[in-house]
Amino acid sequence: MARSKKPLPLLQGVTIESVAAEGKCLFHWDDLVVFVPFCVPGDVVDVQIRRKKHSFAEGEVVNMVQPSTVRATPFCQHFGVCGGCKWQNLPYDKQLKFKQQQVFDQLHRIGKVELPEFRPILGSVKTQAYRNKLDYGCANKRYLTKEELRSLPPAPSEGDGAKDVPAIGFHITGAFDKILPIEKCWLMDDLHNRIRNTIRDYAIAHGLSFFDLRSQVGLLRDVIIRNSASGEWMVILQVHIDHLPPATDHFEERERESVDSQWSMVNALLQHIADTFPEITSLLYLDNQKCNDTIGDQDIRVFKGKDYIYELMEDLKFKVGPKSFYQTNTEQAYHLYSVAREFAGLTGNEMVYDLYTGTGTIANFVARRARQVIGIEYVPEAIEDAKINSEINGITNTLFFAGDMKDLLTDDFIQRHGRPDVIITDPPRAGMHPDVVKTILSATPQRIVYVSCNPATQARDLQALDANYRVAEVQPVDMFPHTPHVENVVLLTLRNNDKSGDKK
Repeated sequence: MARSKKPLPLLQGVTIESVAAEGKCLFHWDDLVVFVPFCVPGDVVDVQIRRKKHSFAEGEVVNMVQPSTVRATPFCQHFGVCGGCKWQNLPYDKQLKFKQQQVFDQLHRIGKVELPEFRPILGSVKTQAYRNKLDYGCANKRYLTKEELRSLPPAPSEGDGAKDVPAIGFHITGAFDKILPIEKCWLMDDLHNRIRNTIRDYAIAHGLSFFDLRSQVGLLRDVIIRNSASGEWMVILQVHIDHLPPATDHFEERERESVDSQWSMVNALLQHIADTFPEITSLLYLDNQKCNDTIGDQDIRVFKGKDYIYELMEDLKFKVGPKSFYQTNTEQAYHLYSVAREFAGLTGNEMVYDLYTGTGTIANFVARRARQVIGIEYVPEAIEDAKINSEINGITNTLFFAGDMKDLLTDDFIQRHGRPDVIITDPPRAGMHPDVVKTILSATPQRIVYVSCNPATQARDLQALDANYRVAEVQPVDMFPHTPHVENVVLLTLRNNDKSGDKK
């Protein structure tokens, strides 16, 4: 006989002490740290413990005893269920304070290197409608909150009830096959809400099936919406054309009729979108038969307009295609890259390597102040866009290479193309591969500008570079208001240059 688990306790009247990682807060209970979402320091709450381990526990607020004096009123109707903007209940100045502290703590605790005084964090120009891209999933089953589930009448049979209502929205942690329906998201210009809701309403009214993530069937799968400072809009409709099993009677004829019927519905939806929203300058679509929604390896087709939009920064134009990476906070990206350019200390004579260059945004942004810039990126399509972006802007001193960074950036590559005076690196969240760090150390650039979306892995890499480089400047930058995420720019200078006065 299995032993019954001991009930987890309800802790009454506890005071939330401080902010923790991933947008949660914490307090101490006996010898444990308890992590709780959707609250702020100073809240007095009743917490139901949901999970208990040896050194920590996780809980859920079940009753607000006394709100904190620093609490803000969330502006979004989906707050508390949608996990996208977990800090809406914190005033923005407090968010910035905690993000600055997060960078400081991670660089000190993980990096264990000597650090200068940090520059004050650069707050975002906008705290609402700041994003230029959002990705919405489509599902045949919408997510229901606990309150909604309790209010439902007993279903007459399995599969009946409001839980089978289709939805377009965001995925919920722990419920991969369900979507939280979003009526209004504040992260992007409101036109995107009208586009998304129009697609949903049309699809339901005309009987288009929504994707079932478990059985991998259903027509409407995903919607990506992008806009730019140039005023252009891109919409990418991702569908899944269902195919009949080969054993079906009269297979070829019925398969052709089924596929034609589905494409007819897709085309009608696309035409409705095009007619309703003339603002859309790039209306694209694809049939994704994979088990996931990533589109990097997919054939994307144009229904209306072009297969790209233009983004603007200073006097530069950047071509952004459906697969292109571009910082999702356009205005704040300018400030982020301006810091990187300042830290690079360019005089016009330097050879610059831009690692993880993406579509060449940083490379082209600094090129006019350098002798030459070499950009390296894993995604071939991004490198083609980077070359086009140089051509569009009349920049002739850039070279771009596609390949895995650890395989492409080698001592032999540096011998062939020239030793860098400055390396700018903007790696993904996982940070840099040890082989890349080793090659950078071998190349001995005078300066390294490290742009990071994850100060924890940045701190790890700083420790690996510490033997030859010292941290000269640290500039946190907030790209994502109302979330715990923060970007950070670090300037490293070669230690043997310190005596010659190479200091900021």
